[in-house]
Amino acid sequence: MAGLNKVVTSYAQALAGLEDGMTVIAGGFGLCGIPENLIKEIKRKGTRNLTVVSNNCGTTEYGLGILLLDKQIRKMVASYVGENANFEAQMMSGELEVELTPQGTLAEKMRAAGAGIPAFYTATGFGTEVAVGKEVKEFNGRQYILEESIKGDFALVKAWKADTYGNLVFRKTARNFNPLAAMAGKVTVVEVEQIVAPGELDPDEIHTPGIYVDRLIQGSFEKRIEQLTIRPSSQGQ
Repeated sequence: MAGLNKVVTSYAQALAGLEDGMTVIAGGFGLCGIPENLIKEIKRKGTRNLTVVSNNCGTTEYGLGILLLDKQIRKMVASYVGENANFEAQMMSGELEVELTPQGTLAEKMRAAGAGIPAFYTATGFGTEVAVGKEVKEFNGRQYILEESIKGDFALVKAWKADTYGNLVFRKTARNFNPLAAMAGKVTVVEVEQIVAPGELDPDEIHTPGIYVDRLIQGSFEKRIEQLTIRPSSQGQ
């Protein structure tokens, strides 16, 4: 990696510096747009005692869920449990600390961190357990709670295409939390399907500018489907 060129050639290089006890922010929604190979590298490295911030925790044996198998995650900040029975079991037993956060609030926590905003007020969660212990303030007759932004030691992102400068293009619903996660890391690492030369991307199609990206790696992806529903075929057709 030299100058403006953000490309690294191995996943070990991509996650160099990731240590036990760090906070990792991961893009994705369910299994859509997850940085699957970067997650596998954390598994390989055996990094432990992590705080992981992501919309959910994958499935029992895929995505972030593989980090629960050896209890590499100490705390999970997420919006829902989803399809991961292991996540549910560890949360209910107290083995895993879990902070459930409304989805829009979680997204704004990431975006605010990238914008240099330490905290923000939101009406979401007022009057519920989400508001317990948080400052409450009234604006125009409505109650709001103060939510702190989240900055990760590392942010792991999956994009469709990038140039070597780190300018990113996401594909359809795989955009989800990824652009927000990219803003929220002290070190942002992105894995992509295609890397092109600078100037090949139309500026109007870039979703995340390279200023947010520190390392970039090209990978291959399995793209699993979390829930597959197939309509029965009609007889005689």
